[in-house]
Amino acid sequence: MSTAEPVVCWFQECRKDAVERVGGKNSSLGELIHAGVRVPPGFAITTEGYRRFFHQSGLEGRVLDRLKGLDPTDMEALESASTAIRAEIEAVPFTLDFEDSVAEYYRRLSTHCCVPAVPVAVRSSATAEDLPGASFAGQQDTFLWVRGVDDVLHYVRRCFSSLFTGRAIAYRARMGFPHDKVAISVGIQKMANSAAAGVMFTINPTNGDRSSIVVNSNFGFGESVVSGEVTPDEFLINKISMEVIRRSVPAKEMYYAVDRVSQTCVRHDLPMERRAVQSILDEDLLELARMGKAIEKHYGQPMDIEWAVDNDMPTGGNVFILQARPETVWSAKKAESAPAPAAPKTAAEMILASIMAGKKLG
Repeated sequence: MSTAEPVVCWFQECRKDAVERVGGKNSSLGELIHAGVRVPPGFAITTEGYRRFFHQSGLEGRVLDRLKGLDPTDMEALESASTAIRAEIEAVPFTLDFEDSVAEYYRRLSTHCCVPAVPVAVRSSATAEDLPGASFAGQQDTFLWVRGVDDVLHYVRRCFSSLFTGRAIAYRARMGFPHDKVAISVGIQKMANSAAAGVMFTINPTNGDRSSIVVNSNFGFGESVVSGEVTPDEFLINKISMEVIRRSVPAKEMYYAVDRVSQTCVRHDLPMERRAVQSILDEDLLELARMGKAIEKHYGQPMDIEWAVDNDMPTGGNVFILQARPETVWSAKKAESAPAPAAPKTAAEMILASIMAGKKLG
């Protein structure tokens, strides 16, 4: 294994061409930072760190042996193999060098944020998650409001093992991706103390209209929106006039936020008086839309964006982008243009065409 490649790097050291080193999610975060977009700070455990862990622990051969000959349609066998593989991965300790590297970056991140043991999101970032024609995104794990280096290391190991969920194993088999060619990176990102969060599309996902931005929002962390556990507020914004042209504010029954006693992310019931209240202020909504337009311009295509409004930051600097990826549904569809009518070749044909056009008008 190469020892020249680092096992940890800052987000700002990543660009969109670093997918093989830090996965799709982390490379996108680095690209956003270079584009001047407001992103919570953090660092990535690289695919070199993942591969070195697998190689040095002897897991590589044992995991591949378990995967040989599995039928991708036999979910019971896949889940059984997944459970065994994940338990084995999560039981293997990291080397002292690996732990020291992660601990030092986490200490420096905490110092930068002026928060001891800063709360972070630990997010999986697989190398194949944003490839054209594949949908790996969302197949690996994310853990919210993690504090302390021991817990960070624990959830890094959980992210590594999530590369071998039953669903991920089956999908790779169906898509023809060799299991030993797909690696994973892990992002350690300062947790936004979200007053509101959700997703934004710089295209209308219902009809492909590129003149609109659609924002979905709920109180607290964005997990309730991404997972579909709540019917979120929805806003349709005109990209040109930057006006909210349609808003829907349904009753929202729950949200995710930190429990200050246990210091963990937990589900809360929304009080009755807040359920039908708009979850994001209009000024934050329009700031978010402006950021969406800038991100779309930078990437040159419609984008699918996760965002948060940080409760601890002042208005005007409190809207953050958590991740951004190319929109895949409408972007994959080529516009179908109607065939142009054949031009008349003779004077007679021109006269006949004129007569027929007149009949249609009459």
